[in-house]
Amino acid sequence: MLFSEVYSAYFNAVAAVITEALDGKLSVNRINEIIRERAFSESVLSILPALKNGEWAVLDKNFQTPIKNIPKMPLTTLQKRWLKAVSLDPRIGLFSVSMSGLDEIEPLFTPGDFVFFDRYTDGDPFTDDEYIARFKTILAAMQGKRRLHIKYRNRRNRLMHVRIIPYRLEYSAKDDRFRLETAGGRYTVYINLKQIESCELLEEYDAEKLIAPKRRAAAVRFTLKNERNALDRVMLHFSDCRKETRRLDNGMYDVTLWYEARDEREILIRILAFGPMLRVTAPDSFISLIKNRISMQQTVSRKMADSEN
Repeated sequence: MLFSEVYSAYFNAVAAVITEALDGKLSVNRINEIIRERAFSESVLSILPALKNGEWAVLDKNFQTPIKNIPKMPLTTLQKRWLKAVSLDPRIGLFSVSMSGLDEIEPLFTPGDFVFFDRYTDGDPFTDDEYIARFKTILAAMQGKRRLHIKYRNRRNRLMHVRIIPYRLEYSAKDDRFRLETAGGRYTVYINLKQIESCELLEEYDAEKLIAPKRRAAAVRFTLKNERNALDRVMLHFSDCRKETRRLDNGMYDVTLWYEARDEREILIRILAFGPMLRVTAPDSFISLIKNRISMQQTVSRKMADSEN
């Protein structure tokens, strides 16, 4: 919103119209094309009349413009402060993103302004030079449609050698880690980037013949009590999942959430974070997982209390 509210689609569309008017290449058909490309399909009904009848005094009847220079849209101070804050995120170094021109800008917020109480503390080493190099090699392979030779440690700490096709990179906010989903083999393999010791670019592969990995979907259904803005928080918290929401009586909502089956433990933890605002109603297997998790936490709490006494 920091960007679209200041320079919306209308601003960008009209700026493009003025630019072409300065080149003397403008026509009604071209204006229509620009509006559809830069704004919305229905925007033609409002932008075009405003330009033609002189309501917006940027064009005359011959599609000439009194404006002498190509429109420029410099960033506002607020936008620069937001970009400065983003540049301080250690994960930004994994991507080739230029943040030049922000040296004297005060960030809108800093990483130290956030306290994570529901995230593991042993996340990926985002500032490690070797980790960054491996991450960029994987990105290069994905963009160049090339295979990779990877050496990594599995759960039993055994060193594995695999030739794979990098299919997708995923980030887990709960684990604070990236993992790589692979294709091209008999089975789909997920590799945590933290466990990778080396990766090497290999030959290109035929992208048209690539068979996408199959994912096993699962679903959980729950009722939600919309207090303390719980509905908005749930929608935002599970924005990465497909959802179906139905309004019930007395401020209650029925929500069905779909997720990948292998991520069930993470979904369980994320659901428990909402406490009494959320009640799982199906399936029974997920309800059993919740009961077991709560029982385990109670046992740990009792042991801690006994040790303190």
